[in-house]
Amino acid sequence: MNPELYERYLQKKAKKLGITVEELKSKNSTAGSYSSSTVSSEQISQPPEQYTPLKPAAEKTEIPSYIFSPSSTTENSTELINNNIPEIKDNRENKFALIGYPLGHSLSEVIHTAGFKSLGINASYEILETPPDSLVERIKMLKSSGYKGFNVTIPLKLPVSLFVNEVDKYADLARAVNTVYIETDKTLKAYNTDVTGFKRAIPSDINLNGGKIAILGTGGAAHAALVALSECNVKEIAFFTRNIPNSIELTNYARRKFPAINFNVYQIENIRHLGEYSMLVNTTPLGMLGKAGDMMPVDEFALKTLNKNAVVYDVIYNPKKTLLVKSAEKLGLRTITGLDMLIYQAAAAQEIWFGSTPDFKDMKIAALEAL
Repeated sequence: MNPELYERYLQKKAKKLGITVEELKSKNSTAGSYSSSTVSSEQISQPPEQYTPLKPAAEKTEIPSYIFSPSSTTENSTELINNNIPEIKDNRENKFALIGYPLGHSLSEVIHTAGFKSLGINASYEILETPPDSLVERIKMLKSSGYKGFNVTIPLKLPVSLFVNEVDKYADLARAVNTVYIETDKTLKAYNTDVTGFKRAIPSDINLNGGKIAILGTGGAAHAALVALSECNVKEIAFFTRNIPNSIELTNYARRKFPAINFNVYQIENIRHLGEYSMLVNTTPLGMLGKAGDMMPVDEFALKTLNKNAVVYDVIYNPKKTLLVKSAEKLGLRTITGLDMLIYQAAAAQEIWFGSTPDFKDMKIAALEAL
């Protein structure tokens, strides 16, 4: 009970009865019907003998600050209660894009367009070359021009994280962003679907539980592979690199985040025997079209030491089969190409944007025709 309000009530009541406040208090204490312990401030507007049960207060609803300006938003406004909250209607076109630099080799447009068609969605996808020094202007353009989302590739996967409002688990663990959804209020939600793509590309009959994995390279693709493989219950991951000092930070980070896995780092030139590994993953650019396409990241004699049940996984998608994949197939080894990973990560991006899964086969056919 608010003492000030109670005093005001007593003054009005005493004036109406033609007596003093002290006399009224004396009368109330005798009657015991107006004590402050039984009167609430909400009930003071009517005589005690006419009290009715109070209606429960309306539940306060949080209204995003961007819907109303400060001058038109009041904490007690009845217009903001329950079902009177204005809904934000998303009237934007289905516009999406890829940013990065350079982008001349990208298959993203044809893959995503095929995915849009498989979902029956009218949408556009653009390739927007974006050097690092123009990233700020590009993000402003995407937000102001009605885009609903965009993909990110090198060298922007880390810098773009400085401009987002929220990141998902995979983007946080991989320390890189490759998919962004632009909310209607222009806030940015960031994801890493490379992790999802890497994991989905592994056929379900391949069991890596308790196995040892060899990862060639320690760049961004290696980060995504690391996070994905951590969910496959592998026992050990060995990184092979040309620059061990530069890889110590990644190794230490991996040990902190995934203590159940044993991590080691070795000089890639010193590879002699790979027989203990269930899977060999290439995340280096060696073998990529236009970048040492006629080279392999490991010597063929080392490849021959792999167990016959081992899997060779190359994240490069252009060409369709790298020299590493071709050599592994000649040895009778099972292989996974980067094209499947690329398509699965694109499909995962559309799941974020639309809440529906596009047709993998349609997307892969489009990609193969474009290669």
